[in-house]
Amino acid sequence: MKKITRAHLVSSAMLLSIWSASASAQIRIGVDIAVTGPAAAIGAPTKNAILLWPKVIAGQKVEYIILDDASDPTNAVRNARKLISEEKVDLIVGPNTTPAALAMLDVVAEAETPMVALAASASIVEPQDAKRAWVFKLPQNDSHMTTILTQHMADNGVKTVAFIGFADAYGDSWWREFSRLAELRKIKIVASERYNRNDTSVTGQILKIMSARPDAVLIAASATPAVLPQKTLVERGYQGRIYQTHGIATADFLKVGGKDVEGTFFPTGPAVVAKQLPASNPVKKTALDFTRLYEAAYGVDTMTQFAADAWGAYMLIANAVPQALKSGQPGSKQFRAALRSALENTHDLTIPQGVVNMNPKDHVGLDQRSRVMGRIVNNRFTYAYGG
Repeated sequence: MKKITRAHLVSSAMLLSIWSASASAQIRIGVDIAVTGPAAAIGAPTKNAILLWPKVIAGQKVEYIILDDASDPTNAVRNARKLISEEKVDLIVGPNTTPAALAMLDVVAEAETPMVALAASASIVEPQDAKRAWVFKLPQNDSHMTTILTQHMADNGVKTVAFIGFADAYGDSWWREFSRLAELRKIKIVASERYNRNDTSVTGQILKIMSARPDAVLIAASATPAVLPQKTLVERGYQGRIYQTHGIATADFLKVGGKDVEGTFFPTGPAVVAKQLPASNPVKKTALDFTRLYEAAYGVDTMTQFAADAWGAYMLIANAVPQALKSGQPGSKQFRAALRSALENTHDLTIPQGVVNMNPKDHVGLDQRSRVMGRIVNNRFTYAYGG
């Protein structure tokens, strides 16, 4: 029998220690998105982009654990707890619906685990407080989008407008921002209606809107459920302008909407119309680089707002990890805290949707370079205005 010496034991222990440190050095990123349910049209391109994320960041291997919340905030909370307590993730990306993101705030704050949300409402990160200190957000605030949308309305002679939006946090956020800016631009809101994401009819709401005879209608909804009010307006013979929000920029919206959504105006991130952006646009190169990568994997004209947001999340994380590694190893509380701090101090990072400059009071960090106006022409998202 081979004699085991003390030196051999010490050497083995050192090797085990080195192996353990190496094993723990793998970064674990949890992802919660809506792959099924009413928001599935958003979740599909988001997941497609995530599948393109590199498996190594700053020399560290990265594992991605993707869970589906089925567009349900309760499931999102359950997934967040699983990712934190069982999967021991260093960071969570998602969710991509506002109600789910708001539901997860307490969970990530309690666990002191940073979250990069892929949902739009400013209420996810504002006002900054103890729990929102751990949360960052990729999509532009509704205020960014509403500014350019109401400017387009004013520039095109819209004097009266009707609003119909989701009866949830997404609709609430858009109503709050739109009603404020419409008043500033002297655009009168003559009707305001709501509906649920899973409703199959909005005839009653549309009849009320049409009776008010507005110059334009804004539909504050996202993904394929945003088609229903527009189809109903067209079926009822509405002849005014129809506006949607940046939440529509998916291939499924075009497929379901068909000819009924032709001519629609909508604010959007520059990546959605990257090929048509003016050469002077400061994010065109980055947006085009990702567009080419995404289309090589999934086909021509498949770029969406949500795929670009997901890639922006990767770029944020990749930019923050090298700094965080100076303070701790992946899997540790120190690493998570350092990652949060590095994200908060992101400066002049160009992503497909804009240029990011964050600080302790701003966990989005985007400015006017993050949006343009688009229009649906020949069943495609096209560049129309701005940037």
